[in-house]
Amino acid sequence: MTELKNDSLIRALLRQPTSRTPVWMMRQAGRYLPEYRALRASAGDFMSLCSNPQWACEVTLQPLERFDLDAAILFSDILTIPDAMGLGLYFVEGEGPKFHKPLRTAGDVESLQIVDTSRDLGYVTDAVTLIRRELNGRVPLIGFAGSPWTLATYMIEGHSNRDFTRSKNWLYQQPELLHQLLEKLALSTIDYLNAQITSGAQVVQIFDTWGGALSDAAYREYSLAYMHKIVAGLITERDGIKVPVILFTKGGSVWLEAMADTGCHALGLDWTVDIGDARRRVGQRVALQGNMDPAVLRAGRHAIETEVSLILESFGTGGGHVFNLGHGITPDVDPINVGIFIDAVHRYSESD
Repeated sequence: MTELKNDSLIRALLRQPTSRTPVWMMRQAGRYLPEYRALRASAGDFMSLCSNPQWACEVTLQPLERFDLDAAILFSDILTIPDAMGLGLYFVEGEGPKFHKPLRTAGDVESLQIVDTSRDLGYVTDAVTLIRRELNGRVPLIGFAGSPWTLATYMIEGHSNRDFTRSKNWLYQQPELLHQLLEKLALSTIDYLNAQITSGAQVVQIFDTWGGALSDAAYREYSLAYMHKIVAGLITERDGIKVPVILFTKGGSVWLEAMADTGCHALGLDWTVDIGDARRRVGQRVALQGNMDPAVLRAGRHAIETEVSLILESFGTGGGHVFNLGHGITPDVDPINVGIFIDAVHRYSESD
């Protein structure tokens, strides 16, 4: 395989020294870029864009043509696994993802087949292979999946619903049924992420978008336990190089110590926790990724540079920090501000 020209992300995730803090952004390939919106319009709909390896490759590379990013992240969606299970994923402009066949009964869960990525999601692994070839060692490629709990909420609700009414009814009234669903999703995710790694992903991240909506006991049983299972089932090395795993639970700062115990290499942080405090809590067990509020990118240069400086200062010296946003970049951000952000991270963190 082509040797990495910029391996700072991998080194930071493994808590090794880097000459500057590496930076990438969640959702960096997406709607804030005019070139993405143009390609999305040509594709006709999101799933057509997502399921075409050539288009997915083009979208993945678009931000790297503009910005000095230290990683590329696969352009895809966390809901590809439920779609492959037959629920019929579609997107409504302004309303987000929906399913034609949401889960309603025990029979619905019984009928779900564990995903075989090579059979059901070959367009994703084809995209990974193509992106790795086109990157030619420029920066590492990040693959990803949604956490079982997060996927389950969409599958049960049928759409984005932040009250999680049906999902929590299952959790408290039909826990065995929810566990059955989560087990199938965990096994599917292990297969899916391992297929991404085999196809060329050099880092993987698990997005637990809705874990923070759970109580302490429920989070540990219904979200963290299944992410732990996934981490334990992943390929640990590829071509003699470690494949770091990042866990990100939005709203999960209370569980950082427990998350670090899963065997992952790094924890993603949202903006509600001080990164210095998080570092003191997890010690040398894991690297940390984060954690600027995406809203700062709507402000001007001074606000962006000030916030970058504060986060770097809070983390302190030494390896193990990947700079990122505390959640995905929003569509209304001016790309000029993204350039200011990335430049500030590199400039303020660079070793003498």
